[in-house]
Amino acid sequence: MFERPIIPLLQDSITPITHSPSAFGRLSFSYSFRQIHLLSHIAVRTRYLIIGCLLCGLLAGRVCAEAYKLTTGETLNGEVLAASANDQGVQVKIGEGQYQKVPWASFSQDDLKTFAKNQRMEPFVQPFIEPNPEEKIKRTEVDIKQPQRWERPPRQSLLGAMFSSIVGLFALLLVYGATIYAGYEVAIFRAQPPLLVAGLSAIPGLGILAPIIFLSMPTRLKGGAQAADTAQAAAPQAAAPVQEEVNPMHADGAAHPGALKLHTDAEEAKPAHPETITFQRGQFTFNRRFFETKFAAFFGVIRRDKEKDLVLVIKSSRGEFIGQRISRIAASDLHLQVQHGHATEEMLIPFQEIQEIRLKHKDA
Repeated sequence: MFERPIIPLLQDSITPITHSPSAFGRLSFSYSFRQIHLLSHIAVRTRYLIIGCLLCGLLAGRVCAEAYKLTTGETLNGEVLAASANDQGVQVKIGEGQYQKVPWASFSQDDLKTFAKNQRMEPFVQPFIEPNPEEKIKRTEVDIKQPQRWERPPRQSLLGAMFSSIVGLFALLLVYGATIYAGYEVAIFRAQPPLLVAGLSAIPGLGILAPIIFLSMPTRLKGGAQAADTAQAAAPQAAAPVQEEVNPMHADGAAHPGALKLHTDAEEAKPAHPETITFQRGQFTFNRRFFETKFAAFFGVIRRDKEKDLVLVIKSSRGEFIGQRISRIAASDLHLQVQHGHATEEMLIPFQEIQEIRLKHKDA
């Protein structure tokens, strides 16, 4: 009906007018009928469109009246007003002018899922919808990611493993250095040549036995020092017979001219120096207690007559020191006051370096 335009219809009706007057009446009636029918059809469609828009606007603000099953077992009939939805619940129109506020927790899961399809109610309904087991598994599923693991080295012997890693080489060097140092300490303790014992300890592999062997040996005593002390002690005894040489004038019955007599009182013998006392490492433990008990007189500024001429001779790995006073002492070392001409100097001597101590007279 609407496929043909009005203008062609008018053009078709012009030609008959020029030929027949009776045809003009029929054409006019036909044209008027078609125009009226077209206008009425448009008006009907417009009316239907307006009514449809009104219905859609009404349905957008509320849900049609339905039966809702509550968790209490009751059934609620009414219309859910989506515009009234909030965190507490939604208004349900149960009758003309009657409304009831229903919490979301009172609706069944099926009704809540139906409400979730409404864009206005979805944010309020979603927290009350219980997920099914599959969704719950998906939500609680933990994605375990395996960490990167280092590959284990191939199995080999202990020495091979130590030589193949930096940590093993460091441990071997540490043991090697400790063995050499142990040999050095054993050499000082047993009065052995430090270079000899430390050199034997530096032999790879077998060097660890050197400190053990020298430690099991007795402390070596120096024969030259003992012989010197013995000779020095025997010197005053040997000098006495020399002074007792026979004098012909002292003989009994000898004639003395002029009745003169020689003085026969024995001359006072010169006092002999006190014996030198030697303390060797290995026989004594050199520490703070040893010095405080054996050489207590050397800690004072002024000493008595009996001990004022005595000196300490300390032999260490750095040399020999002759001192007259111990100025300070600690747990691991001491300070010895050494005389240099008219001046004095304090020497720091660690206990572990001391090999021998001699207590003697300053003129001995």
